Amino acid sequence: MMSDSRPDLVIYGSPVSPFVRKVAGVCIAKGVPYEIEAVNVFDPPAWFRDISPMKRIPVLRDRSVAEEGVAGTIADSSAICAFIEKKHPAPALYPEDPMALGEALFIEEYADTALAMAGGLGIFRPIFFAISKGEEPDLEKARNAWANQMPQIFDVLEARLAGREFFAGGALSIADITVACVLMQVSLVAETPLDRWPALAAHFAAMQSLELIAGPYAAAEKVIRKALPTRFDLT
Repeated sequence: MMSDSRPDLVIYGSPVSPFVRKVAGVCIAKGVPYEIEAVNVFDPPAWFRDISPMKRIPVLRDRSVAEEGVAGTIADSSAICAFIEKKHPAPALYPEDPMALGEALFIEEYADTALAMAGGLGIFRPIFFAISKGEEPDLEKARNAWANQMPQIFDVLEARLAGREFFAGGALSIADITVACVLMQVSLVAETPLDRWPALAAHFAAMQSLELIAGPYAAAEKVIRKALPTRFDLT
């Protein structure tokens, strides 16, 4: 329940970041109050550089530990989500079974790296960063990424799902949340037809119907649509 008092957890960043949305999704799944405090990652203030050595978002602050300074802060979305799981263990988003846990953590990392590089650097940035600077979007680069980088990543995710509803442990986990949040970075600027990957398509549709994914995404889309009214077709 949200109350009049400020929540303990503050996420520094922007809803446009898939990694901020990932942390927000974990909080929503667990019913943990949070707030997002905007930080311009391209020109961060000195206090943010102190708590984010890699100058990346998100960084989490737990006000119950400290209101300012490095104390009480955690950088990196994976570290943040693991912290939230430990502090608020129910409902569990990390499988109990050791092998399932390993699979969930691998899929989280794969989405945070391979999928984020191809979808974020290859598609989202060439389109949205250009438009936000008043330039023409680099659709050639985006189409090349969609045609030549994304399919092999989708192949891996399709194989790992193996027709199941969830990636690991037979239940919603950090793996499912991360894949959905990162893949939806592409959805912000382009159509994402997944006909060739039926299990992934079903998973993606199911995840988009969850408030923990849809809520943070709506906040991001509100920002994006101001500059980009419609998505591009990259096929």
